[in-house]
Amino acid sequence: MARSVNKVTLLGNVGKDPEIRSTPSGVMVASFSIATSDRQKDAQGNWQDKTEWHNLKAFNRTAEIVRDYVKKGAKLYIEGKITTNTWDDKESGQKRYKTEILVNELVLLSGREDGASGGGGYSRGASSTGAPAANYDQRPQNSAEDFTQSAEISDDDIPF
Repeated sequence: MARSVNKVTLLGNVGKDPEIRSTPSGVMVASFSIATSDRQKDAQGNWQDKTEWHNLKAFNRTAEIVRDYVKKGAKLYIEGKITTNTWDDKESGQKRYKTEILVNELVLLSGREDGASGGGGYSRGASSTGAPAANYDQRPQNSAEDFTQSAEISDDDIPF
């Protein structure tokens, strides 16, 4: 069978504060939506902004990050995959569909002043198994003294 790809990349703003819940087995789930905008020319040649809303769902540690840091208005970078849930409506008997993005990678791009309660630039990645991805900086921390000593320039360092 041929290989296929289901990957979504979004950059947008959170529409309202996330909804947090837990499954009966104790898995934390965060549900929220973000808006993305696209510019298109209308029939008269005028530019029009078109907003698209995307439903997102995050689980486990990523859901905790959403709970603690994501608020209405926050700018997010999201990577995930599209899923569609199907069910029969109990009242009408009609088949219903809901398309959502399952979040695999989340990067907070806005700071406190932009509507998010957390610091900007925090990144949270998760593998498809729900385990944390190794996105941590492993470089040794240098002290300010180390930096100033290594930044000294001698006459031999100047190329002219």
